[in-house]
Amino acid sequence: MPTSRQAYLLAGPTASGKSAIAAALAREMGAVILSADSMLVYRGMDIGTAKPPPEEIAEFRMGGVDLVTPADEFSAGAWLRAAAEWVAGVPEDTPIVVVGGTGLYFSALLRGLDRAWTKPPPEYPVLKIDRAVVRRRIAARLDAMFAAGLEDEKRRLREQYPVWSRTAALAIGYREGDGRERIYVRTCQLAKRQDTWFRHQASAIYVEPTIDAVRACWREHGPWNVTF
Repeated sequence: MPTSRQAYLLAGPTASGKSAIAAALAREMGAVILSADSMLVYRGMDIGTAKPPPEEIAEFRMGGVDLVTPADEFSAGAWLRAAAEWVAGVPEDTPIVVVGGTGLYFSALLRGLDRAWTKPPPEYPVLKIDRAVVRRRIAARLDAMFAAGLEDEKRRLREQYPVWSRTAALAIGYREGDGRERIYVRTCQLAKRQDTWFRHQASAIYVEPTIDAVRACWREHGPWNVTF
């Protein structure tokens, strides 16, 4: 049976800083965090997906992460079911923060999985950030990923899971032969697609990428009623 709860939402393209902002505000509020990112669901895909460190996942009792292996197919419906199981363990008086870049997951929470979507596009906050800034951040993050051992992580996962699911294979940085420049280009393309989704498939409340701006937005508009 669907479960209705209230949650504070924050979306944005990759490398926009949304995760750090959401973590800071969740810490202020004593909130738990639900990840709305279609690649954080995969166990072992840590460096290349910029997954939060284990201590942060534990601190916020984070849902939506490490749900399946790269060999497994995944979908918005599977994410919604996993989110419903996770939220069942969250006390009613504990605030929930949902943060991520997968627009389909936000739509699933706010207007269900009916792809006809007779309901109007949902309204929620989206970080507004210049694409040139995002590209610079992507480049810097890539340097950090390679320094942290992205190539070793990719090699280890490919040995452990020789056949990847269709959905896991979409992950950037894990394809055979993917070098830094190719990963950079694909990540920039992803950020552009995410931005396009939020402009056309949501009624975006654009907010500056700062803690103060998001806090003010949440106070004015939130929390949102969501259905798991």
